[in-house]
Amino acid sequence: MTAMLNRLFLAIAVLAAIGSASPSVMAAPKAELWPRWQAFDAASTKIVDHSVFDGFLLKYVTPVQGGHNRVAYKDVGDADRGALAAYISSLSRVSVTTLRRDEQMAFWINLYNALTLKTVLDHYPVKSIRDIDISPGFFADGPWGKKLIEIDGELISLDDIEHRILRPIWKDPRLHFAVNCASVGCPDLRPVAYTAANVDAALTGAAKAYVNDRRGAEVKDGKLTVSSIYDWFRSDFGGNEAGVLKHLRRYAGPALSAQLANIGGIAGYAYDWRLNE
Repeated sequence: MTAMLNRLFLAIAVLAAIGSASPSVMAAPKAELWPRWQAFDAASTKIVDHSVFDGFLLKYVTPVQGGHNRVAYKDVGDADRGALAAYISSLSRVSVTTLRRDEQMAFWINLYNALTLKTVLDHYPVKSIRDIDISPGFFADGPWGKKLIEIDGELISLDDIEHRILRPIWKDPRLHFAVNCASVGCPDLRPVAYTAANVDAALTGAAKAYVNDRRGAEVKDGKLTVSSIYDWFRSDFGGNEAGVLKHLRRYAGPALSAQLANIGGIAGYAYDWRLNE
């Protein structure tokens, strides 16, 4: 009986520790390639239609004071919820491996962001996306592990898109500024959809915008605090603090560049998980 109680108390303690854990110490999934998605057609002329999603974003993603984009979840009516669902359904009918690489990148980014928006809307109102505990497993946190859509005969989750497709195939750290996790601390959700034509310039623009915002990097009293993204995904930014600093300096504007000139390390990490509404 005593042993059973001890195991029960241990389980309760573990749950409490996880529930109170700071986001800065959360473990992020590693980039582990799902090989079947490597296939592409360099000669393909197919173009995926993202115009419906473009219209949704233009209508409901707006800047607020301070320049941060927010989503008006509470204003989304049944017709536009249906349009978003229909857009996602249209993506499920795309044969992704027959697209060229830049078309694929835009496809996966838009799919991730559209699924995230739909997931929040399906559970709204919530204070944070982390409250949508629909992922499988006893210690599930958030929606990222749940299979949400079937693409080319494969069930796909948000984690699959980010960590098994986008990150390992493209190996481009700018992707962290494109996939949106519906949080204040996250890089802004763009008010227009990604396309093959705009994706490269859009990724660079998103990186610059986030790095030069205090959510990305802030120097105060000579100490540098950066987004927890640089902690969770350090391997994508050179694997160490020096790599993160190199990344910041690459995209920093004049003001931040001057502040970073005498910075030799990172003093802390921060992230705001409140819903981006």
